[in-house]
Amino acid sequence: MTNVVITAVLKAKPGKEAEALAALQEVVTPSREEEGCMTYQLHQSLEDISTFVFYEVWKDAEAVQKHVESAHYVTYREKAAELFEDRTVYKLAKV
Repeated sequence: MTNVVITAVLKAKPGKEAEALAALQEVVTPSREEEGCMTYQLHQSLEDISTFVFYEVWKDAEAVQKHVESAHYVTYREKAAELFEDRTVYKLAKV
């Protein structure tokens, strides 16, 4: 099995930075508690407070799939359209 590393870069809409941060923080603890989650870290840019980055490591692709289907993640994604103007997700494998 190959671990899956995910880096997600999110850009909050102007004036929505605090609300975006709160929404992102709500998914951290339940995501860390999911089976197959090895690392789940949220970061905020020091240069641009509207930019957030998730660094995640999952046991395998099945764990990632269960994560995106989880209730807390689905709830977050429903809010995301109102809060973020851009979202880029990279699924990575160590080489």
